Amino acid sequence: MKKSYLILILFIIVKFVLQYILVSPEYDLQRDEYLHLDQGSHLAWGYLSVPPVSSWISWLIKILGDSVFWIRFFPALFGALTIVVVWKAIEELKGGLFASVLASLGLLFSSLLRLNMLYQPNSLDVLLWTSFFYILIQYVNTEKAKWLYWGGIIFGIGILNKYNIAFLASGFIPALLITKQRRIFTNPHVYGSAILALLIILPNLIWQYQHGLPVIHHMKELSETQLVNVNRFDFLKSQFLFFMGVTFVIAFGFYALLFYNPFEKLRFFFFGYVITISLFLFFRAKDYYAISIYPIYIGFGSVYLENILERGWERFLKPVCILLPLLLFVPVYNLAFPNKSPESIIKNTEAYKKFGLLRWEDGKDHPLPQDFADMLGWKELAHKVDKEYSRLSKSGNTLVLCDNYGQAGAINYYSKKGIKAVSFNADYINWFDLSKKYKNLIRIKNRPEDELKETGVFFEHAIIADSVTNPYAREKGTTIFSFEGAKIDIRKRLQEEIVEVKGRN
Repeated sequence: MKKSYLILILFIIVKFVLQYILVSPEYDLQRDEYLHLDQGSHLAWGYLSVPPVSSWISWLIKILGDSVFWIRFFPALFGALTIVVVWKAIEELKGGLFASVLASLGLLFSSLLRLNMLYQPNSLDVLLWTSFFYILIQYVNTEKAKWLYWGGIIFGIGILNKYNIAFLASGFIPALLITKQRRIFTNPHVYGSAILALLIILPNLIWQYQHGLPVIHHMKELSETQLVNVNRFDFLKSQFLFFMGVTFVIAFGFYALLFYNPFEKLRFFFFGYVITISLFLFFRAKDYYAISIYPIYIGFGSVYLENILERGWERFLKPVCILLPLLLFVPVYNLAFPNKSPESIIKNTEAYKKFGLLRWEDGKDHPLPQDFADMLGWKELAHKVDKEYSRLSKSGNTLVLCDNYGQAGAINYYSKKGIKAVSFNADYINWFDLSKKYKNLIRIKNRPEDELKETGVFFEHAIIADSVTNPYAREKGTTIFSFEGAKIDIRKRLQEEIVEVKGRN
């Protein structure tokens, strides 16, 4: 084993350790994580909001025990592997130990720590983009057809993980066409690799067709409710903050791609970045959608800096370059992670507001960062639902119906009673068990106005059982309604409602 690989292993160890200590125990899992975990119990080739890869990982997590350890493990693993891939790319670019260490520090002490904190498709998305870029470098350097087919495999898996990787193709195909590397399109293996990618994603395309192309509805809803609030200036500002400790390295990488002779064959990477970011801006994408593009450019910049700092007085700047990512990470550590209590954060809101961390997807500022508020109140909700479920289930089957996927997923994850809560929201609309005759209903509502009056008439008894009281939770005030002794056929009403909701979508 190379001695340098011992340093790489040390980076991997530190990466895993950091991912496990950056979340304070008083926080629960985050809203989206519950949905992805529940998908592992309903394996399919597609879902209303995401492609299927995350469900496969969720299935594996369940096999391993469904603990928080394993939920944290996989995003950390993908983050660690991203460091490994950039390390290997630097070796392919003829970079040395300084370049590898500088890039690894830049990746380690960056926004990837926050991204890899959550169990979502985003961590694997970064790894797959970075791997595809590494494969491109390998192909340009060797022109071996095997790299094209590896590219097809990676891109196919990328689509099955997160449709966001389509921006990579949209940005880099024209970038290749406007440079000398356009000759890649004369290689028949390019089209062979494209067919391979198509075969990989074909089951998901068939699923999308069979279910009325829900991805189009999801993107439309996302655009109307979230992306419309995206400020393009804020998007650009965030690009400088994601890898703040090595922003200068990325800038040197852009310069090197334009003017550094050893990188001449890779010049299309510069134009690929410009076109891809322009597309993100045009479509008002969320700022973190673009994170995946940067790791490889940190590699370019690190190799170039190593070259220009090799001789003379400039070599004394190497320690400064190495220390900068760590020094700039210290203030970020104090703000970007849920490693402090909500009370402590609220006492220092100005610092969070300064970096736009209190702005939610609705475009407004709130007391806590949205991700942090989305990690509170879930255990409380599940335990209170469990209590009422135990009481009602003595008199018959009880349906737990929620307003949103976060509520349903959290109840299913934390419940000690084996509850299978559902919702008309997201994928849960396909997971109703209509084989049971329900006598009771627990209704979880965000806005409880008139619920007792409107639904209570269909039951013998109706009460407000409890509510989420955590003052810092996004779900604060969510109410648990209890309805006992149905006077109607609940299954029939559910079937009618499911048909109506699907018709609207």
